[in-house]
Amino acid sequence: MLPSPVSSNRRGTAQHLRTFSSSDLKRALNLLRARSRFTNLSIVILAGCFCVSFLYNLAFIFSSSSPSLVAYTSTQSILSTIARNATLESLSHLVIVPGHAIWTGTQPDQVLDVDRWTLEEYQRGGGSYRISAFVEHIRRGVEMTLQDDSSLLIFSGQVSDCGKYVRFSNPPSRGQTRLQSTTTEAESYMRLATSLGLFHPDSKRTPHEPHFPRATTETYALDSYQNFLFSLARFHEITGRYPTQVTIVGYEMKRRRFEELHRAALRFPIHRFEYIGIEPSSNEESGSARIGEVKNGYTPYKLDLYGCHDFLLAKRRARNPFLRFHSYHTSAPELRGLLEWCPDDAMLVYDGPLPWDNYE
Repeated sequence: MLPSPVSSNRRGTAQHLRTFSSSDLKRALNLLRARSRFTNLSIVILAGCFCVSFLYNLAFIFSSSSPSLVAYTSTQSILSTIARNATLESLSHLVIVPGHAIWTGTQPDQVLDVDRWTLEEYQRGGGSYRISAFVEHIRRGVEMTLQDDSSLLIFSGQVSDCGKYVRFSNPPSRGQTRLQSTTTEAESYMRLATSLGLFHPDSKRTPHEPHFPRATTETYALDSYQNFLFSLARFHEITGRYPTQVTIVGYEMKRRRFEELHRAALRFPIHRFEYIGIEPSSNEESGSARIGEVKNGYTPYKLDLYGCHDFLLAKRRARNPFLRFHSYHTSAPELRGLLEWCPDDAMLVYDGPLPWDNYE
């Protein structure tokens, strides 16, 4: 026989729960209304815990938005491959020559040969006047470096628009921004300077010129802003320090872009910066080039100081068909914040710490 079902007195149960809940509520209210007996020590301990928590959270918030200049040490696998030249560790003057085209020649008599240069279509008009300006930029940069024993010359650039070049029946090799080759503007400028014997003007030219240690290349810059910023980082790679003086040799028409925009964006001290402008010899072509500079250079950067939005960003992508990227986050860690700076407000100047903040 099955056991009889247990009857349930729902009314009694509900009444019991109501009684329990009412009693419990009264007890809780009495406890809350009772006078607390905090000691002074307890208050101090609670206040201290609150302050520590508050300060910790503030530190976390601000440390994530403002990078510090705490020294970063590369891994041993990297450091073991680096042996800096001790004579370069005291250098303080950075001379930058931004690249504008790629020289594909190897002999001095090929320097002014238009067919030995990778030029964009607009650069090929007017004969060799533009090429003469490129060569003069290189000459002047080398001359300045030879005159100052504390200087390091950096040829900077890999840029050319890979979508806009003139096709030849036997095309010369193209730069890293060209799909047909892996050379760069910076490397070609160094090769041209060496071919002309510019680093040893007083010695008899030989097929094997001795190495000049105070000249190097920066091969990742995709535009003029990066020519400046990346050369600062490359200087640190070579010397282990940042320059206290910067000189840039380039087109006169780009003076305002570098002085008013790029220098200001990097917050490099104006009294420690010099721009040397050299123009092509053709006045007519120089006029049209100046118009192009305002339209395609100065104005876009005035609206986008760091070149990381829309029009200027698209130009960088077009100039990087090999998907190359630099190592400066590791080799120049003090510039990490600046390297990553791309605010929604494209005209907002970077406000983090920089190595040259304390330059007098």
